[in-house]
This record gives sequence, structure tokens and C-alpha cells, in this order.
Amino acid sequence: MLRTHKCGELTKKNLNEEVMLSGWVHSRRDHGGIIFIDLRDRYGITQITFDPNNGKDAWLEADKVRNEWVIKIKGKVIARPDDMVNEKLITGEIEVECFGIEILNKSEVSPLELSEEKAHEINEHIRLKYRYIDLRRPRMQHIMKMRDQIFTHIRDYFHRFDFIEVQTPILANSSPEGARDFLIPSRLHPGRFYALPQAPQQFKQLLMVGGVDKYFQIAPCFRDEDPRADRHPGDFYQVDMEMSFVDQEDIWRIIENLMIEVVEKFSDMQFVHKPFLRISYKDALIKYGSDKPDLRFGLEITPITEMVLGCGFSVFADMAKQANHVVHALKVDGGAKFSRREIDELTEIARAKGAKGLAYIVIKETGELQSPIVKFLGDDLAQKIIAKVEAQKGDIIFFGADKFDIVWRALGAVRNDCGERLGLKDGKKASLAWIVDFPMYEMSELEPGRVDFSHNPFSMPQGGIQALQDKDPFDILAYQYDLAFNGYEILSGGIRNHNPEIMYKAFEIGGYTKEEVDARFGGIINAFKYGAPPHGGSAIGIDRVLMILLGINSVRDVYAFPKDGQGRDAMMDSPSEVNEKQLKELHLKTKTKIQ
Repeated sequence: MLRTHKCGELTKKNLNEEVMLSGWVHSRRDHGGIIFIDLRDRYGITQITFDPNNGKDAWLEADKVRNEWVIKIKGKVIARPDDMVNEKLITGEIEVECFGIEILNKSEVSPLELSEEKAHEINEHIRLKYRYIDLRRPRMQHIMKMRDQIFTHIRDYFHRFDFIEVQTPILANSSPEGARDFLIPSRLHPGRFYALPQAPQQFKQLLMVGGVDKYFQIAPCFRDEDPRADRHPGDFYQVDMEMSFVDQEDIWRIIENLMIEVVEKFSDMQFVHKPFLRISYKDALIKYGSDKPDLRFGLEITPITEMVLGCGFSVFADMAKQANHVVHALKVDGGAKFSRREIDELTEIARAKGAKGLAYIVIKETGELQSPIVKFLGDDLAQKIIAKVEAQKGDIIFFGADKFDIVWRALGAVRNDCGERLGLKDGKKASLAWIVDFPMYEMSELEPGRVDFSHNPFSMPQGGIQALQDKDPFDILAYQYDLAFNGYEILSGGIRNHNPEIMYKAFEIGGYTKEEVDARFGGIINAFKYGAPPHGGSAIGIDRVLMILLGINSVRDVYAFPKDGQGRDAMMDSPSEVNEKQLKELHLKTKTKIQ
């Protein structure tokens, strides 16, 4: 036996007990001949004392140890002197008087500082290269424990409602999920490739055809896309679920109750809206400039296109009279205090989203208007705009005038940044909202002139086959929805297209021939010919949820072994080269010479 107790559980109730502890040396101090060692495991820290008068051999051995050495000690639990009690620790009222020590393993000098106070000073590359050391920090232990607890709670929740957890294949086929696939060459089938699943989409729908009417899975997913703060490169996890014989309301009810339970049990956040708001995709873009709006604060955007039509300010007037062009205004409460430099920074944010600039009106505390555009608008129109957006003294109004897509993106980015600058993103608030009625199609960004799916290609169009036949593709809405949480998209889902005729037509509008659909999705579309039930579902980005609940800025911190910002594993040195023999077995050649 290497331990009788954990380092973080001994209290006064254990006084005079003989115990055995094992762990890492968190710190070592020598005070007047008495050696103190703080011994750490994932449960906490216990102070061990070595007095040469009570055990000379143990004292001599303790004199050798250094930080991060792994040791086992035997001793007796005693009370700390009153003036040495540490109220910050569960074990702070006791210490262990040691009479035996065994060095289990030595450690080189750690490249990481393990104190939480200095953790933020460590270069991320060093943290990831020595992740096995970084994981020893209490904060990282807490993250992993919380991840486990949330996963356990989610499993229990779905089992409460008769869902079955099913593991779907990892070696799958390529699928148009919106990102690049990770492809795996087949050794046994030259020239053919598996793909790591971007999501278990087709498999979970096939489970519905197979009569598994309630499925869930905490599923590993893989996408070859560029890293960012809220997206882990390569692999990530989602809570995948699907249900038969349901409509959107059934799915929303299941997910909403789950999210309420998770937020209330695993954080001290308070809901801004309960039940969650429901906002159409179009309204979200107009009011908040985002399809995943942060609703912890207001700062709504107001359309003023009609108001400035034919006005004396040509920049606004010219945009207002063009099709698909708009003029919108963003009122920022208290924004009059922004300096010229801050306004310039916000202008650059707008320009990064395609805007040509960022017009503004400052309403000073005196009521005086400060703006380079008021003289062109005229005082009368300026005051009408101020009344329209309900601006007060001390506010600032920003304007966007361009194509709708540019305006909502630009003002949305400005709104988001203003929320940050003004301290409106309260980490104690949880704002969740359903974004509904997504368009079925959009113009392809990669191939201008081509119609592309805007969301999930397997979703049911609102209006069914009739809508696909009669409507302009860009006017067709789908039974698709997202869930936004404090400015992040944490869920996507939809009611699925379970009818082969409707599916062929939907893909035809997206530029796929019947032969292409059969070749790429033959498994699922053939299954639908054998009695597919109406069904729908969703997938929660659980890593992103954890990031929000924990109040951390990078999703990488919620993984035990994450990739870095360039998608590399600094600890295992991957991706790595392979030798010529391996390539030959896979019938591959590379343009880059293998070293």
C-alpha cells in the first residue's frame, strides 16, 4: 500500500491517527532545523513536518528532496499551533509529523511554475510541451474534474428520458459539413479514403431509420479547419442527440432543460432569460449584427434606411436607394466618453468587416452634438434619428451604410467590442437564446454564382417540396436552429429531411446531380426508401460550453492534451513525418522529401 489517505482530506477528526500519504513535493522549507514539506496530490495539500529529534533518518532523507519529487511518507496527524493554521486549506488545521519517508522518484527542475498566481506568465508553448506537468496545477485538475462531472450529468440526464447512447464509426465517409475532412488512405483499397467524421450526422439519422427513436452520444468529431480561441483545431467533442416523431418544440424542451440544469449545477451564473429567448436569424442580424448574439447587454441596432432616403448626406442617401443596401444605427449607452483614439479603433474593427468607415454622432452631457456628419444630415433629421434610437445625453450613435451583409457584420463587431470596453459582459450572467428560421441556402463564398447550403444539408425545408419547387432558393427557410450562449454558438440542429424526393430536390438546388447524391449519400438516401420516421436533433459543442462556464478565454484549456494555435501537438511532436515504407503500403507519394 502506498497511501491510506489522500493529501486533501485529513482534518482534525483524524488527530493522532497514523497515516501514509503519497504525492509530489509542492514546496520544501527549512525553518531552524525543522523541515516542512507541502505534499500534493489532485485532492489537495498536506503539510508534513520533519523534526530531527523525532526521527533523524526521516529528517536526513527529507533534507535531500526537492520540488516535484514523488515521495511516500508515514506519520501521525497532529494539530497545527493556533498561529500556524491555514484557513485557505481543508487540511489547514493539521499537519503530519513524519517518522518515515521513501523517495519514489526524483524530478529534474520543473520548466513550469505550478503556482496559480504565476501560471498566466508562462508561455503557452511551454505549457503545452510539458502538459503532463501543467496538468498538476489545481486549476487544471479542477477543469478535468468538472468536465467529467458534466459528462456524467449529461449521460444521466438523457438516460432519464429513455435515450440510448450509441457509439458511431470513427472511420467514415466524406461529408459536406462545411469544413475540410481529415482523410485516411486505405491500405486494402488503393486510391480510396476514409474520412474522420465531422459529426455523426448520417449515422444518427440511420439509427432513427433503425428504430432507435432516442439516441445520444458524447461524440468525438474531426474538422481540418483553422484554429481560433473558441474552436479547437482537429478534434473536439459534441453532445449529439436525435429523436424520432418530434417537432422543433420537443427538441428545444429537452435541450433547454438540460442546459438549465448544467448551468445551475456547475456554475454560479444567473440566467438573463428563462425560458430562453427565440429570435429569428434575420432579426438577430438586424438587431445585434450576429447570428450568435451576446444578450447580456442591450446595444441594439436600429434600421434607419427609410429615414435617410433622399436626405442631404449622399453617403447615406445613395446607399438607401440601392437594392439590398441599408443604413443602420447602433446606439451605445455611455459611449460619449470614448476618446478619439477609441473611435478610430472601432472604425478599424468595422473596416475589417468590409465597411468603408464608421460615421458617428456623439451626444455630449450638455446635449450638444459632436459629429462630422450632422452638418450634412441637418439638425432636424439628426434629432429624429436620435429620437428613433432613443439616445440620451452621454451616448454615441454609430452608423453603417452599405450592403446588408457588410453592415450587420461591421456593426455587430463594433457592438461586441463596445460591450467589452464598457464592461457589459458580466461573467456571472448566462444569456441563452434560440436562433431560428435559418435560410436553407446562401450564395457560395468559394464559387460565386453557385447556390450552397447555409446550414445543414440534411435539414427539412419549411414548406417541403412545394417550397423547393416554387420559391426563390434564397427565400426558403429551413427547420434549422442554433443556441447562442453569451455570444458563442454552442448548438446547431434541425428537423431532418427524411423524404428521398425532397432530399434529391434540395441537393439539386445546391448543384448536386442525382448520381452525385447517390454516390456521396447513397447509404442514407437508400435507407430513407425503407420507411424513415420524421426526426430531428442537435449537437451541443460541449467544449465551448465548458469554456464559458469556467470563464476562460481559450477552448484549449478544457482539454487534457490540446493542440496549439497552429494545430500542432508540442508534447508529442505531431503532425510528424512517416517513412517511405509506410507511404508505400498506403499507395501514396509525397511532394515533400521525407528526412
